Amino acid sequence: MTAKILIVEDDPHILLGLEEVLKSEGYQVHVTRRGDKALEAVAQHQPGLIILDVMLPGMSGFDICRQLRLRKVAAPILMLTAKGQEIDKVIGLDLGADDYVTKPFGVRELVARIQALLRRAGRGDPTAAPEGETEFHIGTNVVDPRRFEVRRDGASESLTARELKLLQLFHQHPGEVLSRDRLLNDVWGYQYYGTTRTLDQVIVQLRKKLGDHASRPRHILTVHGVGYKLQEPEATKRGQT
Repeated sequence: MTAKILIVEDDPHILLGLEEVLKSEGYQVHVTRRGDKALEAVAQHQPGLIILDVMLPGMSGFDICRQLRLRKVAAPILMLTAKGQEIDKVIGLDLGADDYVTKPFGVRELVARIQALLRRAGRGDPTAAPEGETEFHIGTNVVDPRRFEVRRDGASESLTARELKLLQLFHQHPGEVLSRDRLLNDVWGYQYYGTTRTLDQVIVQLRKKLGDHASRPRHILTVHGVGYKLQEPEATKRGQT
């Protein structure tokens, strides 16, 4: 089944270009130019992926992203950010976006990112759980792949498809140091065009959702100059960092 993509973008030139490119790639494309119409469009069309501009009339891309994750919409969100606005990228990832592209962007890069996001999210089915549907523990956290969430002490946090894939990968390799290149390749799924800063930002958000203190994480540890590792359960219980 052809994946459906919703584009939320108010610039008519960018919107038209995106629509034509994605239709030529075989996707079903729906569009809206207003942020305050985006939630309605998502409910109506049930897209497998959402391309979301930050600056929109009616409602910002940040607010849309926040509302979609609160409503448990699991479709990947690819945000479009202004050139050089690093804070936009950080905020977007913090709110649950899966990836971002900086304007102006290349068509090949955009299509590669879309293909990777759809592949990781179940080929465009927004309700599909990633590979490996069994709940698992990270410390006192329960990760539920079917619900795209992590639970702790009676509270829950929504996970993006990419965050969930990272947790699954760490869980499959406890105590093993996973390089940044491997994490980008296995989770992002394509030759990454940007820097590893994106990965680092997602790790920061995962630590928050796992209840870790920023300066003394207990679960996902940084191995400087290499990558990250999941603290083995025995060491976590002893309070080692």
